[in-house]
Amino acid sequence: MAELATLARPYAEAVFKRAKETGSASVWAEALQFLAQVAAEPKLVQLLGNPKVAIDSKINLILDICQDQLQDEAKNLVKILVLNGKLQLLPTIAEQFEGYKAEDEGYANVELVSAYALSKAEQTKYVAMLEKFLNKKVNATVSVDNSLIGGILAKAGDKVIDGSIRGQLKQLAKRL
Repeated sequence: MAELATLARPYAEAVFKRAKETGSASVWAEALQFLAQVAAEPKLVQLLGNPKVAIDSKINLILDICQDQLQDEAKNLVKILVLNGKLQLLPTIAEQFEGYKAEDEGYANVELVSAYALSKAEQTKYVAMLEKFLNKKVNATVSVDNSLIGGILAKAGDKVIDGSIRGQLKQLAKRL
């Protein structure tokens, strides 16, 4: 995972820099999300991994799938990634780009994982606490993980706040 992040970082940084120069961060974000979904398609991954398929055919296939979804610069990114055998990095590039965009715009994307479904009031309470802790506006996505037993886990980039019972039990076990 860290290896993919390391390989994807220069591409994500370059794309973000270009998006800032042209004022097209939202357009790039949409294009990268779309490309990440395309690159994650299992049948396409299998086909693109086949060394018998010519590189030009791979590029043309992806560009045909994307058709009018991409501007010229995004098409160039696809060509570069295919030529370098790095198309599998697209989901990570999209994720890192979103992180750069969030940082630039002064908000944080946070994943809240709870042991049970949170009500709107609870979500609002946790978002307010996280905004105060991170000193940024928070864009939260909520999911449920029954293995947490109770409590909540918040992931904001490389920061993890573990307020779950499972996490507390692990900490207690370490201390013993």
